[in-house]
Amino acid sequence: MSQRTRLTPEQRREQLLDLGIRLFANHSLDEISIDVVAREAGISRGLLYHYFGDKMAFREAVVRRAADALVAQTAPPSTGEPVERLLASMSAYVDFVDANYEGYVSMVRGAASDPVLREIYDDAFGALGTRIFEADVDFVADTPAARLIVRGWQAMSEELVLSWKADPAGLTREDLLGLLAGSLPELLGLLGPEGAVTRRS
Repeated sequence: MSQRTRLTPEQRREQLLDLGIRLFANHSLDEISIDVVAREAGISRGLLYHYFGDKMAFREAVVRRAADALVAQTAPPSTGEPVERLLASMSAYVDFVDANYEGYVSMVRGAASDPVLREIYDDAFGALGTRIFEADVDFVADTPAARLIVRGWQAMSEELVLSWKADPAGLTREDLLGLLAGSLPELLGLLGPEGAVTRRS
């Protein structure tokens, strides 16, 4: 008879977070209840409260884990042309949203009203945008105007991916990626050397 391996508190906590992430893929945050997680993990509700305090704390921990995974999974490759690296990063982003659609949508909606979720969301959003100005992508000089354009492009990209997931409107995945990766250089190309928008005839 094999002896069950006793998990340390940290191992058990990680196990529960991994379960939360699996549920995050196909459930809204409101659906990831203490009862559901306890049942899936085969533990008591009290044990889950012991590790996380309450449902909100567990939900926030799951969202933070998901946001960290998003940032890690969308890291662009270290070689290649800037647009190619951006395309690879956006491809990973589309894959992440596709695999975690229900949870991702509820995270975005939750961030609108929950200050903690907003902080987690903003941290991830900021990390993704900052990459554009780092050596691994390096599209344009880091100026306030460029930052503004990148942030607007990020918001547009998120809405476009979520809307496409709900209704592709005749666009293939390749069409979508072409729009996402191709639009940013076009927008940034409107900036002159001093950060002002240049008018094209």
